Amino acid sequence: MAYGPSHWSVIAVFAVGAMLLIWLGRRQTETGARRFGRIGGALTALIYLGASVNALIPPGIDWSVPLHLTDLATLVAAYALWSQRQWAFALTYYWGLVLSLQALISPVLTGPDFPHYQFLGFWAIHLLVVWAAIYLTWGRRMRPTWRSYRLALTVTAVWATITIAFNSIAGTNYGFLNRKPANASLLDLMGPWPVYLLVGFTLVAAVWALMTWPWSLVRRPM
Repeated sequence: MAYGPSHWSVIAVFAVGAMLLIWLGRRQTETGARRFGRIGGALTALIYLGASVNALIPPGIDWSVPLHLTDLATLVAAYALWSQRQWAFALTYYWGLVLSLQALISPVLTGPDFPHYQFLGFWAIHLLVVWAAIYLTWGRRMRPTWRSYRLALTVTAVWATITIAFNSIAGTNYGFLNRKPANASLLDLMGPWPVYLLVGFTLVAAVWALMTWPWSLVRRPM
């Protein structure tokens, strides 16, 4: 359950892992970083593949279609670690440090608790995305730009548009874009549908801008 012993344990693991990844990233050679990134990217992709297969047993339109933003974030984070391409890092930075991190803080937990494999898979995916963002930003010192910001907003808006249309046709609720989750969440503070979508997108855009602005100052010539 949220804020139970298992949840607090996950948060502790997250904090320790984040510090270790920053420490490691700053001490790696380029060859070592490339090898570590490929191992981390492959591991992330394999865990996501396992979770996706599990979602197909039994298959169901309400949970088996990979339309949660977590699906995209995990795949992009795996590729960002593997390739260290700027566009993949940018999406991992914004999605991981805001959306995936929010899932760590206020998760929607409806499945079994620790040590069930579904519990481990859920948290592994979310931790790996946030860890990838932290490792690449503060460990490997990759930096977002205003172009990265525009890319993240555009891709997120396209995902939301496609997912809302699918939800409307199929009667599903991927991304909680067509209705709020049953349990308490931050969306409860943002008004009814569709107001909470507009409020949420505006808040995310503002937070992402604040996450971009300091790095733009660092680049500015003295």
